[in-house]
Amino acid sequence: MVQIRKRTRDRDRRSVAATTLAELLSPALFRALCDPGRLQILGRLACCGKSCTVGEIGEGCEVDLSVVSRHLAMLREAGVLSSSKRGRNVYYGLDVDRLAAKLRAMADALEACCPPGAARRVDERQRKS
Repeated sequence: MVQIRKRTRDRDRRSVAATTLAELLSPALFRALCDPGRLQILGRLACCGKSCTVGEIGEGCEVDLSVVSRHLAMLREAGVLSSSKRGRNVYYGLDVDRLAAKLRAMADALEACCPPGAARRVDERQRKS
């Protein structure tokens, strides 16, 4: 009897975790992170350690400044960058805390949904069949 209750609770927990994971898996975030040019911009901002203008970011990029601006807008909309306007310039900075929190929450929900070794057990069951 105890074993049945435990399995039910584990299944309920995994169901809640799967719902949470589905909410966290943001297509906008993955779309923003899947482009090599946007990843290069993130790397430059991370190394810089401060907010930079579009022009400063575009100096090291091989693409036109308008493309850099579109990349920055997409990263900002996905919650990866923060922006602030000072005079005529817009400064973009990597929002490390927010990005790390999103990725950490996804990893936690994934682990809660799919406990370690679950895939291995499925593979073993399929081999026995």
